[in-house]
Amino acid sequence: MTSIEAVALRCILPGFEGMRAPDWVLRRAAEGLGGVILFARNFESKAQLTGLAAELHGARPGLLVCIDEEGGDVTRLEARTGSSYPGNLALGVADDVSLTRDVAAAIGAELAACGIDLNLAPVADVNSNPQNPVIGVRSFGSNAAAVARHTAAYIEGMQDAGVASCAKHFPGHGDTAIDSHLDLPVVAEDPHLRAPGPFASAIERGVQSIMSAHVVVSAFDDAPATLSPRIMTGLLRDELGFQGLAITDGLEMQGLSRGIGIAEGAVQALIAGCDALCIGGGCADEGVVDEIVDAVAAAVARGRLGESRLREAASRVDAVAAWRAARVGGVAPRGDAGAVAARLAIRAHGAVKVGPNAAVLRFESTASIAAGDVPWGVGGALAARGVRVTAVDVDPAAHDLAVLLDESNGRSLVLVVRDLHRRPEQAVMVDALLARRPDAILVEMGVPICRPRGAIAYIATHGSARVCAEAAAEVLTR
Repeated sequence: MTSIEAVALRCILPGFEGMRAPDWVLRRAAEGLGGVILFARNFESKAQLTGLAAELHGARPGLLVCIDEEGGDVTRLEARTGSSYPGNLALGVADDVSLTRDVAAAIGAELAACGIDLNLAPVADVNSNPQNPVIGVRSFGSNAAAVARHTAAYIEGMQDAGVASCAKHFPGHGDTAIDSHLDLPVVAEDPHLRAPGPFASAIERGVQSIMSAHVVVSAFDDAPATLSPRIMTGLLRDELGFQGLAITDGLEMQGLSRGIGIAEGAVQALIAGCDALCIGGGCADEGVVDEIVDAVAAAVARGRLGESRLREAASRVDAVAAWRAARVGGVAPRGDAGAVAARLAIRAHGAVKVGPNAAVLRFESTASIAAGDVPWGVGGALAARGVRVTAVDVDPAAHDLAVLLDESNGRSLVLVVRDLHRRPEQAVMVDALLARRPDAILVEMGVPICRPRGAIAYIATHGSARVCAEAAAEVLTR
């Protein structure tokens, strides 16, 4: 391996399959790989995660072990059960920055105990487009000033626990109606109007890293932000003064890779000013690492990418590893912060108490790729509180209204939805059920901006984490 290839390797953060580190990962780590990104597929318990992180650090102590643990709808630690912590929207609704700090510190303490170095959170996007399919409850809200306050508090809590934090997705993914995992969104609004505020607050609070967005910001460039020197250098470095680690969102995402491929995307991202190259959500083998290393080395040889720029990028990866190594222990978090925040985020209207028997109709909702398949709904939480629950997962195209009403006869009826405003076919059936059962209770576990007229009894949880469901169940049974 040449010296340039070794520097290129330091800039790569791949993922991998399986619950043990493959031989190629350990070998690459020993050769100087920058880090790895872990997903729920890589462990089944915190004890196993701790062992995996130790194995990875054993290959190279300076390796960055990273994870996406936002809390709320996006959890890796508790992907099989749902999170013990509410997500950002619930924290924004509770609007207690000290509580947001406590929640982040609690998550950070768990991650630190498992050997995680860098948490790819929080989402600092202002959710200004209600039709956004990938941000939604992951944002602290639609008010830029409030998002900035809570972003800063989250970073403080996470980094006080000894885990590096990452504000994402720069310069803002909130004003979009397309998921960049699937296509390339275009943001028409000048990000100076709202979006940079939370990132500026993150920088002031000393955030260790910022993740780019695969979005076109028309006011700046026709290229995706990840590949735009005007955004990743001009706006982020020169205007906002960020000197830390700039991480790309997943290079395999269609919003970036379509038309140019992963390796060329990596080269252009480094030229633009990004430092760490994130891959592995969908491409998780050694071959993609080899492709990127070869492409980056070739770009340096041809003069497309300056060697000094590449070495600067690698040094920023090393700087985060050094920051983490200097943190031993952290602030002891409040153990009940998640439950307290989830309760404060509940908004209940009307007669929302259920009887001893309840039919819980959960309207099916496909999660974004970012969130993955995590359990959600209130049926289990109600059953845990002694309610005899008859649970049905409803698909409006496959279920008959009369049959659903007949099956719920004589029982309390609870309708559970997530982002009803983005699901018109579900809204039609919900309206029909409410017309026949005006006593039904509607529980919205997404962004609550579509409350049907017939929803006299209504609960908004502001997220579908397990702890949000438990908070709703408390209200439904008290």
